[in-house]
Amino acid sequence: MPVRKLLLLTILLLTVTACAVDSTPPPASPTANLQPSPTATAVPTATALPTATPAGTATSTPVPAPAVIGEPWWNDTVFYEIFVRSFYDSDGDGIGDLNGVIEKLDYLNDGDPATTDDLGITGIWLMPITTSPSYHGYDVTDYYTVDPDYGTNEDFQRLVAEAHKRGIRVIVDLVMNHTSTRHPWFQASKAGDPFYRDWYIWADENPGYRGPWNQTVWHKTNNGYYYAVFWGGMPDLNLRNPAVTAELYEINRFWLEEMGADGFRLDAIRHLIEDGPAQENTPETHAWLQEYYKFYKGVNPDAFTVGEAWTITPEVLKYTGDEVDIAFAFDLAEAFLDAAAGPLNVPVVKEMTRMVENFPPGQYATFLTNHDQNRVMSQLRDVGRAKLAAVMLLTSPGVPFIYYGEEIGMTGSKPDEDIRRPMQWHGENVGAGFTTGIPWRPPALDYKTVNVADETADPDSLLNLYRALVHLRNDHEALRTGDWLPVETGSARMYAYLRATADEVILVLINMHPQDMPAENYALTLESGPLPGAVTAHALLGLEAPASPEINPQGGFTGYVPFDLIPGGSFAVIQLAP
Repeated sequence: MPVRKLLLLTILLLTVTACAVDSTPPPASPTANLQPSPTATAVPTATALPTATPAGTATSTPVPAPAVIGEPWWNDTVFYEIFVRSFYDSDGDGIGDLNGVIEKLDYLNDGDPATTDDLGITGIWLMPITTSPSYHGYDVTDYYTVDPDYGTNEDFQRLVAEAHKRGIRVIVDLVMNHTSTRHPWFQASKAGDPFYRDWYIWADENPGYRGPWNQTVWHKTNNGYYYAVFWGGMPDLNLRNPAVTAELYEINRFWLEEMGADGFRLDAIRHLIEDGPAQENTPETHAWLQEYYKFYKGVNPDAFTVGEAWTITPEVLKYTGDEVDIAFAFDLAEAFLDAAAGPLNVPVVKEMTRMVENFPPGQYATFLTNHDQNRVMSQLRDVGRAKLAAVMLLTSPGVPFIYYGEEIGMTGSKPDEDIRRPMQWHGENVGAGFTTGIPWRPPALDYKTVNVADETADPDSLLNLYRALVHLRNDHEALRTGDWLPVETGSARMYAYLRATADEVILVLINMHPQDMPAENYALTLESGPLPGAVTAHALLGLEAPASPEINPQGGFTGYVPFDLIPGGSFAVIQLAP
């Protein structure tokens, strides 16, 4: 019997035994208040279904150590989200692949801290790479095998090894809410297999309710109705079934131990367990994730998860800490873009304050847009505004994520395929440097001017600002893990804040308005702060030659004017050093 099957059966039998001994397990259990599947004892049936045998061995390449002792490693990390299909094609078939990602690792981080012509990122999030019938990969047919379009399991292991050599961690997208209808599990379930029937959610008659955004969620077959919250091709797994949980645990173990992944981006976590018409953020979902957290930390205490709970900040907070390590801050991302669009700082001041006051320090994922949203440049439509958004993202607390192509200002609006177009490496031909063949989808029409080659040659480009910001964050502990303190500016058009540790204080100042801000229209005030005495202002990035503040006995300042004039849409990152 394959090792994976043996481990699955062991976990399943232990779960079923526990349920048999105590029919009312504690609420924190993933099977709380549930009975085991009536066919759960028919374990041999599971081995009859074709499932890929795990291949390869765990990478032995050491993972990068955190730069700040005592901090979680992800708080020292800037992540880069990659849609492998669109990043770089190594073999000319028009589809990006894992070997293409390996070839471009030096663009992301060449492993030499002394160089600044790489982007400087220290983490990669790969969108789904396992076998799937769809271009996007979120409907999985085999969790244990890399999609042949992207390469092999061994290619992934080589990618991890090469990334680790450069100080880059690698996390993969993991979809535990649903599979493809073409997955062998679902095919057996639909056929009425006594073991797999209960792996999905079935009803003899249509329950009649619709989904959270008024979509159809019950889908008819000749053997009943199945539940699928996103669309009919992605049926939801039944996480109340201990056998399903056991299999998902084994999938997690496989990617952490045998494939060498550093963690996971968890898709759609607010939809994991439904309670009739209540289809998001249910108590059972939280209980399941609490047990899942214990499991994956037991496999590897340094394993990392970032959850996608696309909802308001108070709900996101509930998932953080003992369910996933961090979750994406969607409200904050919207506030970044609203503020960057100008002319007021109110959206970002309000939302950043809420994050800092409610979340554990820095334990949230920051971003501007992702693969499900219109790209930054398509929303802001201005390079200068995109630069301000980048400054806020990469100088704010939290764990920043950059969507591939964001650093060069790629455009893209829905449908989703147009948000996920090929990376624009150069403007010499319609392949845009992505492929020597015919790209799976054409690049955006602006590829001739918006591309890595041209922007590398332009010192004032968006790409070179991203490079400078990421390297600046890597070099300064205050920007990675420092406290955030808002600074009064005297103007709703000016956004200012300190990032401070015991050893370093940095001031960030942004003029959101397109018009210049003269000295008489603004002044910075921080009634009390972390500054122990006289300091000198040193320009790190942006505007140069700032004046130094006069520090009050409370460690703050009043009426500080670092520049006589702050040009419209400009910024300054200033170190306040003793």
